[in-house]
Amino acid sequence: MSRSAHPAGPRHADVLPEGHYTAPPTDLNALDAHVWSRTVTRNEDGVVTVGGIEVTRLAEEFGTPAYFMDEADFRARCRAWADAFGKDADVFYAGKAFLSRAVVRWLKEEGLNLDVCSGGELTTALDAGMPAERIAFHGNNKSVEEIERAVRVGVGRIVLDSFQEIVRVAHIAQSLGKRQRVQIRVTVGVEAHTHEFIATAHEDQKFGIALAGGQAAEAVRRALKLDGLELIGIHSHIGSQIFDMAGFEVSARRVVQLLAEVRDEHGVELPEIDLGGGLGIAYVSEDDPSEPYEIAKALSEIVTRECEAAGLTTPRISVEPGRAVVGPTAFTLYQVGTIKPLDGLRTYVSVDGGMSDNIRTALYDADYSVALVSRTSTAEPMLVRVVGKHCESGDIVVRDAFLPADLAPGDLIAVPATGAYCRSMASNYNHALRPPVVAVKDGEARVIVRRETEEDLLRLDIG
Repeated sequence: MSRSAHPAGPRHADVLPEGHYTAPPTDLNALDAHVWSRTVTRNEDGVVTVGGIEVTRLAEEFGTPAYFMDEADFRARCRAWADAFGKDADVFYAGKAFLSRAVVRWLKEEGLNLDVCSGGELTTALDAGMPAERIAFHGNNKSVEEIERAVRVGVGRIVLDSFQEIVRVAHIAQSLGKRQRVQIRVTVGVEAHTHEFIATAHEDQKFGIALAGGQAAEAVRRALKLDGLELIGIHSHIGSQIFDMAGFEVSARRVVQLLAEVRDEHGVELPEIDLGGGLGIAYVSEDDPSEPYEIAKALSEIVTRECEAAGLTTPRISVEPGRAVVGPTAFTLYQVGTIKPLDGLRTYVSVDGGMSDNIRTALYDADYSVALVSRTSTAEPMLVRVVGKHCESGDIVVRDAFLPADLAPGDLIAVPATGAYCRSMASNYNHALRPPVVAVKDGEARVIVRRETEEDLLRLDIG
């Protein structure tokens, strides 16, 4: 690979244009284990490996850009969540983060259930062998066809998101001669400390039925009266990429209060409470996520304490980690194309992917790390912005980071923690071809989602 010199951008400690100070890492060759999957390391030749395979070899075989998933890490995280919550709770992997048939099989083998929110996700789950009773079906506007299929195959629960859906699911279940297990999703008025677009428990948004004004209580009344429904509990989800457990404590307290009201009015103690997902992961070294056992302990204590105070039997807890399972297990591998220093600002590093394979930076102002992975370097650090190849000024992959000043076209760089919401939100913007997902484990690599081809694009364009 070419390592020709080029004019370098800002180096050493820099003042970013936004006005805050940042200092470069002391060793650009070091990999922060905080943000990389478990089997990622740098070998004696300076090349990063995952699952025992060098990224240079992976790039030659599978091309770039590509997502490389550490299967051993994924499985280990599944087991950690299952073990942390134990047999008295349920862990539903949130398929929206990333779903494929291989992932479904891993979930099934490692003891996790699956949460889906579309007919396509349900199809993938069933096709890969996930038992229907281990599937939960979410969504704020499920179609009649989606509901009919979910009820017909016997999904373990449908999460009701509106008054219309209460009646719709009940009617469909009754017409099929079934009694469908359901939960009611409530918005509890919690202000999660996260991006506006992924905060989901304040009243002014599209999900759930508000506690405020007695709406959730009325939803319970209606659900309990309908023969086609078996109301098993209340569901709450406060947002995504959350590190502070305080929001979950407020949410649990308000949900338990609703359970107490249900008991007092109807003489029924609902047996389950789902506190959703949204637990954060480390995208950059400053992020400090909790371990599954810490989360399980905290949530269990919160619910138990609130139920004891309300005189309720502690219900069975469910959680829905998606990002927290799959996010840290994958990285995206890019090849550097052009390098453009802007004097006094930063250096723009263009790669062969961009917002079509990772929209999160443009959509949520998400932060990511990045590293030179095809070699080591003793060059000084330079402040860079990693950008894509799309015709969009907002096509940013990593907003501000440090890479070696001798970075050159042809080098391979990688962005860790891209397992969640990157491939699942990928697009064909500019008719880009969506990258493959490659699972790597014990020295072997296999494609689990293949790279799109130009034929795939044209196949849908019927002229």
